[in-house]
Amino acid sequence: MSSIFDSDDIEVSPEQTAKALADGTAQVIDVRERYEWDEGRIEGTVHVELERLASAAQGGQIDRDKPVIFHCRLGSRSAMAAQAFRASGFDAYSMAGGIQLWDDQRRPLIPEGGAVADH
Repeated sequence: MSSIFDSDDIEVSPEQTAKALADGTAQVIDVRERYEWDEGRIEGTVHVELERLASAAQGGQIDRDKPVIFHCRLGSRSAMAAQAFRASGFDAYSMAGGIQLWDDQRRPLIPEGGAVADH
């Protein structure tokens, strides 16, 4: 599988995700629940709840020809999504550490004053 990333690892760093968002080389999908999305999110990401991913892919909302990076709060839901999408032929990744690591690294969240939702 050809990749925009240096390794075949399923995980990419928040730094790699930020770069992909900035230059448009990947679609970044937040698979968290609506209340988590509303509390705080990464600008430029698309929200598709985990249980709606399959129908979003079938409906063409997720571009099969462009790498996709999934993220969630800590990385477990997005890792499941990335594995399933790779099995279906997508160039798919999971952002390591999730939005919690993104926030811990002092990367911005929206809306203003946004935070990582607790479960």
